[in-house]
Amino acid sequence: MKKKKRRLLVRTIILSILFSAVGYTMYAQFFAEKEKVVVGEKAPDFVLEDLNGEKHKLSDYEGKGVFLNFWGTWCKPCAKEMPVMQNQYEQFKDKGVEILAVNADETELAVNRFSKSYGLTFPVMIDDGGEVQTAYDIGPLPTTILIDSKGEIVDIFEGGLDEQKIKEYMDNIKP
Repeated sequence: MKKKKRRLLVRTIILSILFSAVGYTMYAQFFAEKEKVVVGEKAPDFVLEDLNGEKHKLSDYEGKGVFLNFWGTWCKPCAKEMPVMQNQYEQFKDKGVEILAVNADETELAVNRFSKSYGLTFPVMIDDGGEVQTAYDIGPLPTTILIDSKGEIVDIFEGGLDEQKIKEYMDNIKP
C-alpha cells in the first residue's frame, strides 16, 4: 500500500511539472509581449547569403539607405512590385540606396526561377528557418522596412507598393 501511494505521489509531481512547462510555453508563445521593430530604432542586424553565394550583413550597409523587402514567390502583390523595385533600383543604386529582398523560406530553385524571370539584379536572399522574419516581426507579405544611412528604421509598410510609392520611399532613405 505504501508503494502505491509513493508511486501515485511521484506520478502526480511529474504530471504537475509537465503541465506547468506546457502551460508556460503556451503563455510565452501566445500572450507574452513580443519585441517589435519600431520606427526610429536601430534595425536588427542579420547576415544572409544571396542566390550567388555572397553574404550580406545589414550593418555593412551603414552609410546607405536600405529598402528591405520581405516577400514570397506565391504572393501576387510581391510579384507585382518586383519589376517596379528593379526599375527603381536601377535609378537609385548609384545614389546610395540598396534593395535587399528577403524571401520567406522557400526553395532555392523556386526563388532562383522567380528572380531570373523578373531579371532581378539586387541581392535576393532566402531566410532559411525564418529567423530574420522573426527578428523583424514580419506578418503579411510583402512587408517593406525602410532603413536610413545610420541603420535606423524610418518606416514599415505592409502590403504591395506601386512605383510612385517605391520612388518616394527610396528618395526618403537616400543619404
